[in-house]
Amino acid sequence: MNFTIIIGWVLCIAAVVFGIMDGGNFSDFINLPSLLIVIGGTFGALIATTPLSQVLKLGKIFKVAIKPPKYNPNQYIKEITEYATVARSKGLLALEESANNAKDPFMKQALMLIVDANDPDKVRDMLESAVDHTAERHSANSDFFGRGVALGPAFGMLGTLIGLVIMLVNMADDPDGIGAAMAVAIITTFYGSLLANVIFSPLEWALKNAHTDEELCMNIIIEGVMSIAAGSNPRLIKEKLEFMLPESARKDPAKAAK
Repeated sequence: MNFTIIIGWVLCIAAVVFGIMDGGNFSDFINLPSLLIVIGGTFGALIATTPLSQVLKLGKIFKVAIKPPKYNPNQYIKEITEYATVARSKGLLALEESANNAKDPFMKQALMLIVDANDPDKVRDMLESAVDHTAERHSANSDFFGRGVALGPAFGMLGTLIGLVIMLVNMADDPDGIGAAMAVAIITTFYGSLLANVIFSPLEWALKNAHTDEELCMNIIIEGVMSIAAGSNPRLIKEKLEFMLPESARKDPAKAAK
């Protein structure tokens, strides 16, 4: 579970509610037409600019942001060191059984490529290409919410303009209601800012952080597997891969777990 996004949402909402209740009434900030303009308009524009295949996966993408897969770089380094030890003592062909038992699909794919005695340069190119394609897919997912960060305030402003037009049209008939009408018009800007900064922005960065964790482990797999193919010493491989981690994670492996 991504507790930071949950804690952040609670703090943001609590701060907003406190600000509203400190001298105001919560009911004054509830306006259904404004909500429909901001939420309906924002999601409508997002859906219109997103492939249908990705729209159908929004539930899964949201789940990744709230409950991202766990990637422990130190665990990957430990496994690669074990594979290197097997390859060093029994040869690359002995890794086939280990590769079939690997839980990570990318690890399994990388090990099978070197077991099959493919050209090391071609293997590296294939694996790095896989990392690039993964980055592109993840970027498309986070960009969905990134666009929402811009569209939320835009539709908030659009709702405000609609409210101002309605207010000006009715000004002659009800001059005493200008204050209340202005408040309703401005509420849409409030909704747009709230949607962008409290909902969309945290989701965007949660997905980016999840990708960063996965990408690090994929790069560890690439460097580790290529070192195995080159016949490097298992201890040297371990030390080489540990240099890819932050210093704090190298000193305390538990800190690398996410």
